[in-house]
Amino acid sequence: MRTQVGIIGAGPAGLMLAHLLYLQGVDSVILESRSQEYIEHRVRAGVLEKGTADLMVQSGVGARLQREGLVHYGIELRFGGAGHRIDFADLTGGKSITVYAQHEVIKDLVAARQAAGRKIFFEAEAVSTHDLDGKPKIRFQHGGETQALECDFVAGCDGFHGICRSAMPAGLLRAHERVYPFAWLGILAKVPPASHELIYTYSDRGFALLSMRSPEISRLYLQCDPEEDIADWSDDRIWTELRARMATRDGWKLADGPILQKGISPMRSFVAEPMRHGNLFLLGDAAHIVPPTGAKGLNLAVADVRVLTRALVDFYKAGTTNGLDHYSETCLRRVWKVQRFSWWMTSMLHRFPNEDSFQHNLHLAELDYVTSSRAPATALAENYVGLAFDNPAFENPTFDKP
Repeated sequence: MRTQVGIIGAGPAGLMLAHLLYLQGVDSVILESRSQEYIEHRVRAGVLEKGTADLMVQSGVGARLQREGLVHYGIELRFGGAGHRIDFADLTGGKSITVYAQHEVIKDLVAARQAAGRKIFFEAEAVSTHDLDGKPKIRFQHGGETQALECDFVAGCDGFHGICRSAMPAGLLRAHERVYPFAWLGILAKVPPASHELIYTYSDRGFALLSMRSPEISRLYLQCDPEEDIADWSDDRIWTELRARMATRDGWKLADGPILQKGISPMRSFVAEPMRHGNLFLLGDAAHIVPPTGAKGLNLAVADVRVLTRALVDFYKAGTTNGLDHYSETCLRRVWKVQRFSWWMTSMLHRFPNEDSFQHNLHLAELDYVTSSRAPATALAENYVGLAFDNPAFENPTFDKP
């Protein structure tokens, strides 16, 4: 097979890149190692920045998002037995976030891809890349056969454990990592959310988060040890711990319900740089991982897509390589700002092992400052709804169909 852009991975980055390139008349082929059913039902992130939600609508894949997405104009920070609202609309000039699960984004993008009749191969495992400095080739297994895809560029959207990052020369790649000494125990529960906005809680028992997936389904998390066995956490123990951490002095109640799914996820920060080698470009989790506290993983992947889409369109339509040449530094500038925010939110809201009374009171003082002064509250709100791009070209791409 031959295409212009070979895309490895049908996560948000790979699918959105293919969709935006199609709208600009650039051909691509997507190779996804998992089945369509798997990627459309794997529960992941659920908060979209304003710019991400707008991009879906502007590019023609946001109809269901507009019907079913839950638009929020703030979050609550809860500590010391009381809640404090961060008002996004007031602090950012009316901006919001939208709660819409990542697997729903996947469904919308897959449907658009298939409706357009463009190529996407499921259960097609990419096994190697070749000639990345020239005319790249991707070898993959599909239907019991080894096949090859020739292309001008390879977009590595295959996640943290994919083959693309390891295809970078060892002497070129630099990795920066921080592994956190705690994990999140997350549940999906069939119970209406106890709040219409997300609640981030810091308590002397550890962090807890109330989120949601719909008006009927709650998504909740609590901090735990990374070595915990999920089998040790009965439904009753989970609800009891959530209520203890999220309790308020005014008697706020957290109703429980049937737990549909539960699991433990470790937390890390990771950045690989550069994000380009020859004609291979890394996007999303293949290049960077953020702890989930700031709700940035999917959104940062989409930011990479904006930059690469613009660069590829400039190459094919104007013959310029400037965007491609600066892809890595352009993306990494934003990546490190998002890493900083995610690290800050994580550090502020979690209890660290062996934390003493001095550190505990520093947490409380910082939360008190953030919720009582407009300046830090604005900084939190601006980062949470999504920072503006340094280059306005990435904010408002055009979407004329070929």
